Amino acid sequence: MEFIELLKALILGFVEGMTEFAPVSSTGHMIIVDDLWLKTTEFLGQGSANTFKIVVQLGSILAVVVVMWKRMLSLVGLYKIDGQEYSKRFNLMHVIVGIIPAGVFGVLFEDFIDEHLFTTETVIVGLVLGAFWMIIADKFGPKRPAVTSLDKLSYGKAFKIGLIQCLSLWPGFSRSGATIAGGVMMGLDHKTASDFTFIMAVPIMAGASGLSLVKNWDQINPDHFWFYAVGFISAFIFALIAIKFFLKLISRIRLVPFAIYRLVLAAVLIAVLFVM
Repeated sequence: MEFIELLKALILGFVEGMTEFAPVSSTGHMIIVDDLWLKTTEFLGQGSANTFKIVVQLGSILAVVVVMWKRMLSLVGLYKIDGQEYSKRFNLMHVIVGIIPAGVFGVLFEDFIDEHLFTTETVIVGLVLGAFWMIIADKFGPKRPAVTSLDKLSYGKAFKIGLIQCLSLWPGFSRSGATIAGGVMMGLDHKTASDFTFIMAVPIMAGASGLSLVKNWDQINPDHFWFYAVGFISAFIFALIAIKFFLKLISRIRLVPFAIYRLVLAAVLIAVLFVM
């Protein structure tokens, strides 16, 4: 594989890692950058290129595991922590309940999403709709959140947030944007909603990546290995940089500034694609 192709993998990994945790849609940004600039489908093929955009997110998810390793291990009983922050009130069942809706809908509509929604035009729709959802959450969500830590999260709220997460199956809507806004509407503060979103992302993205790899395996050339590897490592490194910064930022600025960015980006894309 040529250097310029590996450089494109590095760029897409950078885009993924820096945007995965912000509510702006990392998949949407990768689709935009790829469609308008990098054109990886020309040497990967459509199926392999789409699979890459899903699998590369595992690099960012690994960053979540590294940053939140104590909480992750405590969920499966491999790490016991005394104290309120990691009490047994928040457990693996919260995560299972939260991921069931998106898991079911993801399996049912995976082919449709892969064939019809990985375009810049559909991403624009997701950016706009997701922006309005985030603005609604910030403006009309509870002013004094009742759930200020994961240990106060009920199974019912976890399931409702999981249902809202299904919106993110539309590229551009943003998984973190949908679920953080959904959590805020359910009475979670922004940081707690972000924490739950990141934890749910681990099994969701692992499952989505595995499913996409299995279904598109015949379209992935062994020569693509280094492209996938470079993208994965790049996403992991840049996600490590981004995740802690975002967790501090979301508590201060909340969702509206990200929503404004999404609307501006959508307007620029519309101008580029349909006006100029």
